[in-house]
Amino acid sequence: MFVAEVKDAEIIEEVTRQAAEAGITDAAVVTVIGAVDSFTVSTMPADDPSADIVTDYKLPGEITGAVGELRDGKVHLHLTLAVEGDRAVAGHLHKAQVGAWFARVYLLPA
Repeated sequence: MFVAEVKDAEIIEEVTRQAAEAGITDAAVVTVIGAVDSFTVSTMPADDPSADIVTDYKLPGEITGAVGELRDGKVHLHLTLAVEGDRAVAGHLHKAQVGAWFARVYLLPA
């Protein structure tokens, strides 16, 4: 198990960097814990599953669920984030900035 700890950085960039430094190119993302200051996710429109609806959220979110992989050195994450108003935002993660808190990404190398 490899744990990438992210502080004051963008999650995908930092996990990519740390995995490369550790020589890991392929892994399963077992879980992610932490919180982000802002994030961008995409979902698929109902009438076209080959397209993306990309939304930027300029609000903090607490990571409550995550799945993904590191494949050929590229991070692919799907997250659910709890946000103000007792609601959840989920989707394919494009970016997430960590600042006030931390995030830990648990990788199981293949």
